Amino acid sequence: QVQLVESGGGLVQTGGCLRLSCIGSGSILSIGDMGWYRQAPGKRREWVATITSDGSTNYADSVKGRFCISRDNAKNAVFLQMNVLKPEDTAEYYCNGELTYMGPTYPMTLERWGQGTLVTVSS
Repeated sequence: QVQLVESGGGLVQTGGCLRLSCIGSGSILSIGDMGWYRQAPGKRREWVATITSDGSTNYADSVKGRFCISRDNAKNAVFLQMNVLKPEDTAEYYCNGELTYMGPTYPMTLERWGQGTLVTVSS
C-alpha cells in the first residue's frame, strides 16, 4: 500500500522550532510535487508550502521567512522546518503529493494525503 506518513509534531513554546517529516512508503519509485497543509481547530485546511520535483519552493505569507520546506528524493521524503513558532501555527499538519509507484504491470502515479501530525504552540 502506497502512503505518506508524517511525524515530528508535538508541543512547543512560542518562539520554538519543530521539524516535520513526511516519508512515502510502499513500492514508490519517485515523489513529485509535494506540499504541506494545516488545519486549525474549527478552521478550513490551508496551504502552507510547496516544493516541486525540481526543488522550487513557495510559501504562504503567514509562514514565509519562518518555515523551510525541503526534500530528499533518495528517501522519498519531504520536510518542514518550522522556526519562530507562534500560537497561531497550532494545527494538524498534513503532507500531500504525487507518488509514482510500480503497479501490476507498469508505473502509476497518484495523489496521497498523510494522516497528519499535531503541532501545538503554547503562549
